[in-house]
Amino acid sequence: MNDGYHLSAALKLALAAMFTGLVFVVTSQIPPIAIPATSGYFNFGETIIYITALVFGSFAGAITGGLGSMFADVYLGFAAFAPGTLLIKGLEGAIVGFLNKRLRKHISNLTVCASISAVVGGLEMVTGYFLYEQLILGYPFGAALLEVPFNIVQMTVGLVVAIPVMHAVFRVFPQLKS
Repeated sequence: MNDGYHLSAALKLALAAMFTGLVFVVTSQIPPIAIPATSGYFNFGETIIYITALVFGSFAGAITGGLGSMFADVYLGFAAFAPGTLLIKGLEGAIVGFLNKRLRKHISNLTVCASISAVVGGLEMVTGYFLYEQLILGYPFGAALLEVPFNIVQMTVGLVVAIPVMHAVFRVFPQLKS
């Protein structure tokens, strides 16, 4: 007998699809801020990726992060970033969800678990784009390096917004904690 609440596979897929759309909307419609050195952009979609991964886990985080962000790249005219975004943001969502679940088995403080998870996932995103811009897009080291602080701020904003939202969701739906 299960003593926790478990989401069915169909519900997880439906939630991933819904949050994928939300990542797309937040990324593309809250005005993204262009980063001229790399033709990339700063956006607020990170918050939705982190919320999804922290509340619903690695599968939903990966689908939401990879697809929602990739669709936004294509829609906004940043198609050269789309393949990298699919992998980088998908992996970011998976890391945040997976690590948060693992840490919660050993650390009772949800904020600490979520913070560590988002920082590790966010650093993967920062590193992933830095390498993608150099190795795939051919940007010089200095140009790719100019985007790093923007990506760190994007990660930090995502973390600062996602953690209180996660706590609010768990207060309203405590069964999602398990």
